[in-house]
Amino acid sequence: MTTSTTRVLALLEILQGGGIRTVPDLAARLGVDERTVRRYVGHLLDLGVPVDSVRGRYGGYRLAPGYRMPPLMLTDEEALAVVLGLLAAQRAGLVTTSAAASESAAAKLRRVLPKALGRRLEALLDTADFTARPRPAAAPETEVLLGLAEATLHQRPVALTYTDRTGRSSDRTVLPYGLVAHSGRWYLTGADPAAADGNIRTFRLDRITALTVQSGSFVVPAEFDPVTRVLEGLAQTPWTHDVSLRIRGSIEQLRSRLPADIATLSTIPATAALGDTDPSDGGGAPSDGSADPTTDDAHTGWVRVRIRAERLDWIPPVLAALDRPFVIEHPAELRVLVRALARRLAEYGDL
Repeated sequence: MTTSTTRVLALLEILQGGGIRTVPDLAARLGVDERTVRRYVGHLLDLGVPVDSVRGRYGGYRLAPGYRMPPLMLTDEEALAVVLGLLAAQRAGLVTTSAAASESAAAKLRRVLPKALGRRLEALLDTADFTARPRPAAAPETEVLLGLAEATLHQRPVALTYTDRTGRSSDRTVLPYGLVAHSGRWYLTGADPAAADGNIRTFRLDRITALTVQSGSFVVPAEFDPVTRVLEGLAQTPWTHDVSLRIRGSIEQLRSRLPADIATLSTIPATAALGDTDPSDGGGAPSDGSADPTTDDAHTGWVRVRIRAERLDWIPPVLAALDRPFVIEHPAELRVLVRALARRLAEYGDL
């Protein structure tokens, strides 16, 4: 709990459990002092919540007898959307809280729904299962995500402390252009004015350890697309291997197997793809670099594919699934892996 509003709502939740709650007990559960508890009770009274003060040795606070929060009036479809949305966000790794917090939120929601609808949702949650396990992703701090959301909306600079993938920590000021949720992680993309090249940067939110919204404002370039920038940035991350390929086809044909966060694709003239090429470079590419007319349109161009990867073993199966002529420009290790996969497939076909 990080804000007084959150703690006031938590106090109301505790009092709805029934009975008299002493001030020391409430202070301990909320993580505040006793004076703050009394102030929170005053906030509830201001909101019209009837909180009784019970005097005496075992006194404290309780809700007035018979008081209950009104049921949350959602249609069946609205309630289903909210509950399943919580579960989906948790399994995707996008929630900024623990699994226990997500389950607690869903439980509170079900508790204030009309009984008939609550029973139907309970039946669904008790009988439904998922084919995919929750994604193991590190979630950012709630205050970091919400703070960046406000700064991005109102175009305010932020000062942040960031730890990069090598473990090096730095303080910097960033102009937040957009927030993107991708593959179980949250990313911030924006301008880093202090960078030597003044380039756009991409930051993982779970690596931001401190954040302060600053005064001032900026203007986001009209043509800027946060999603495209994040995906391109991920594809250009300097991993162990820098892979360069030429593949027969169009960007549209290749993109489904080589998404933007994995590979950068660029069309090259057909003549640039020709030349003396070792036929061992890759599956399906003749030594002159031309496509086999029996398997591919002779007029189809070539696409240069750049991949940065920590491992190479997953690339040969992807190339095989493309079923298109290709030439491996580098690294040489990838040629070895492609030949090994071709031998295994030939052996399997003879079984």
